[in-house]
Amino acid sequence: MNDKEILKGLPIGIHDFRRLREKDYIYVDKTKFVFDITTQGLYYFLIRPRRFGKSLLVSTLKELFLGSKELFKGLWIEDKWDWSKKSPVIHITFAGTDYPQLGLEKALYQIIEDNAVLQGVTLTKEGYASRFTELLEKTHAKSGKVVVLIDEYDKPIVDYLDNIEKAEINREMLKNFYITLKIHQEHLNFVFLTGISRFSKVSIFSALNHLDDISTGNQYATLLGYTQEELEINFKEYLSKVAGKNGCDIPTLLADMKKWYNGYSWDGNTAVYNPFSVLNFFSKGEFKGYWAATGTPEFVAKLAREQQFVEMDDFETRFEGFDTYDIDNLNIQALLFQTGYLTIKHY
Repeated sequence: MNDKEILKGLPIGIHDFRRLREKDYIYVDKTKFVFDITTQGLYYFLIRPRRFGKSLLVSTLKELFLGSKELFKGLWIEDKWDWSKKSPVIHITFAGTDYPQLGLEKALYQIIEDNAVLQGVTLTKEGYASRFTELLEKTHAKSGKVVVLIDEYDKPIVDYLDNIEKAEINREMLKNFYITLKIHQEHLNFVFLTGISRFSKVSIFSALNHLDDISTGNQYATLLGYTQEELEINFKEYLSKVAGKNGCDIPTLLADMKKWYNGYSWDGNTAVYNPFSVLNFFSKGEFKGYWAATGTPEFVAKLAREQQFVEMDDFETRFEGFDTYDIDNLNIQALLFQTGYLTIKHY
């Protein structure tokens, strides 16, 4: 390719669907999955490791329910969706919330109040759970049944797994907060939660056990991450550019990329590339562990040492319970799987 040719931008660190589309960054079209999710069920839960595109997926769902048709031009879903139907969206993310300084209770109040302002409703009740219920009631009455999207639902717990007492306090607060989604379903049109961890049903999931967990299995195994076909189709120009830079042909480059970045599977059959690693590789043209370099939590390494878990290649375990754990009894295998250091080879 011509070195002077202007390529589409690589969306490194961009998790806002509107910004990505308006600025014409590369977007790997996942809207067929989005259509299936939104038309086949009402309440969903998905775990994936950090930097796998969860926030972008949530943002995509938000714009879809808001009816932002112009952002979906040319995508699979454009002529399949009923754009005349719009829903109010309550979008909650703990990634940008100042709960470590404010404390989780005050942060929840702020999250609820911010959403109330956006929905144009005034809240009067005390207590964060009661105010969340009031937010759903009044938004429903004003604008129709509500779509609730929660990104990184577990962050206030996961961030404190090296401080169990604090993690337990935050767990109970979140449990009281999330139970609203189970009790007051009459106000809800659609619910989608993402995180990196699935805590067992005896703790926070007693408030969320009505959600359809689509984290494992083959139906949504490629919902996030890039398949081999998606990589070759959507990044054709970058493959040519980087192959030329490295003095090799494209098949050789693809073979090397597969060794470096194609190790993730949630059904034991289909592997996907980590988006963060792929985008950074195309940007810099060097093979490095970009995803791993974003930081391994010290408590994970500490727990692995404490449980003497040193063999991470080709070990066998019962999958039942493997995808869950609780802060009172941390399972290093489940923790490593959910944080992206282990993957499924066979069910």
